[in-house]
Amino acid sequence: MTIDAANIGLRILPAELPQAAVPLAKAEEQPSFADSLRDATSETEDLGLDARYKMASLIEGSGADVPDTMIAVEKADLSFQLMLQVRNKVVQAYQQIAGMQF
Repeated sequence: MTIDAANIGLRILPAELPQAAVPLAKAEEQPSFADSLRDATSETEDLGLDARYKMASLIEGSGADVPDTMIAVEKADLSFQLMLQVRNKVVQAYQQIAGMQF
C-alpha cells in the first residue's frame, strides 16, 4: 500500500460508498489576527471607560462603592498592561522582519 502525500488528512471512506456521496466536514472559520487584535483593543477601551465611569460615580457620591470601583480600575490596568506587552511584541517582530536581508 502506498501513501499519497496529497491525500494525507482526508477521511478513509468505505469501498462501497463513492467519495462524492459523503459530504466533507466544513472547517470552522477562525478570526484573523487583525480581528483578534481589534477585539482585544476594543475590550481594553471598554474596561477603561467602565473604570472611569465608576471613579466618577464614586467621586460624585452617586451610589458606586469602593470595592467595585477598585476592581474595575485594576481590570482596566491589567488589560492595558497586557495590550502594551502585545504591542511591544508586535513592534519587535516588525523590527526583526524589517532588519532581514533578502
